[in-house]
Amino acid sequence: MGTTQLESVQEPKYWHLKTVLSQALDSEFSVGEILPNERDLAARFGVARATLRQALEQLELEGRLQRRRGVGTTVAPPRMGVSLGTGPHTWPGGPEDAWQPVDCTTAVPPAAVADALETGRDEPVHIVRRSRVSHGRPVAAELLYIPQSSVPELSGIDAPSGAARARAVLRELQRLEPERQENAVELGSAGADEAKELDRLPGAPVLVVTTRFVAGGRTAALSVATYRADTCRLTFGDSGGVEIHAGPQQRAS
Repeated sequence: MGTTQLESVQEPKYWHLKTVLSQALDSEFSVGEILPNERDLAARFGVARATLRQALEQLELEGRLQRRRGVGTTVAPPRMGVSLGTGPHTWPGGPEDAWQPVDCTTAVPPAAVADALETGRDEPVHIVRRSRVSHGRPVAAELLYIPQSSVPELSGIDAPSGAARARAVLRELQRLEPERQENAVELGSAGADEAKELDRLPGAPVLVVTTRFVAGGRTAALSVATYRADTCRLTFGDSGGVEIHAGPQQRAS
């Protein structure tokens, strides 16, 4: 059988350089270290600066490098690890939760969220905004929608606004007995708000993880978490769970 057209195409020079640079990052540089300037790197590897830039852009897209204004190109920290769909079901805000509450408002949610919560489309719900940081950089932003019926004992006097109210809502949610949680993951692009929170440009690739928390036979909360696509890796195991693994060499267990 003859070779196909794709099999006969040679690997682009920048792609081969990307592999060589990736090996150098693993063996010669540490997290946060600033790379030499483009002129020195191009001379070291014997390539044109245009080829070098293509390789650097690809490594940045894959989360191996970060370009910081006024600093230069630095080695990025390992990808953040988050486990979904495995282990015991727990509510957001528990002792092992790495998310940080930012604020909480009460407002009418988007129609699709109201339908998922099985609330009226004009019924206000608690909207908790949280963030997640790894190695000093924002890697995820979350909107957690909680019907008022899930936290009936919440007192607005005790926690009127901001992060304090968010923590109060999450504490009340812990009173419910969790039955199960359902996860869905899809690829998307960052809107203006998400891009600002994640320190990315609008349109940057993101992973949107939607989690439905069920208690008492109904949806007690709905989480919509947006992750920077360059900070995580998805693997699908036999159990059906979804995991986001840290580190470029780690694989699903």
